[in-house]
Amino acid sequence: MRPELNEIAKQLIENVRDRAIQMADVSLRPNSNGPVARRWRAAGVKHAEIVIPDVVDMTLFALLNAIDEELLRLIFLPKEGGSFDLCKDGQGELAGWYMMNDGWRTTYSKERFVDDIADVNE
Repeated sequence: MRPELNEIAKQLIENVRDRAIQMADVSLRPNSNGPVARRWRAAGVKHAEIVIPDVVDMTLFALLNAIDEELLRLIFLPKEGGSFDLCKDGQGELAGWYMMNDGWRTTYSKERFVDDIADVNE
């Protein structure tokens, strides 16, 4: 895998996936009084800690799949310079690399996730 892909994977997981889960977890705290926390309590939300990573992963998968299908064209600018066309250089595999066994979540995430395909032979 090209170094640019590792860089975007790490940035996506740390700065988007993990951060989104952490922000949602704050709203689950009993003493949290933000608008999301109040709305969730008013709706009687229970066991959101199970749902949160799934929703974040579905959202990121949909984003990466839209890039793979060239519905959303994005260029990544690596720290080392240059540019990386996610549609072309991602080979239509970004969503797969995100979700697969030993993929980006396993490699870079510090937050919880369920690997629903862990028992599928590759």
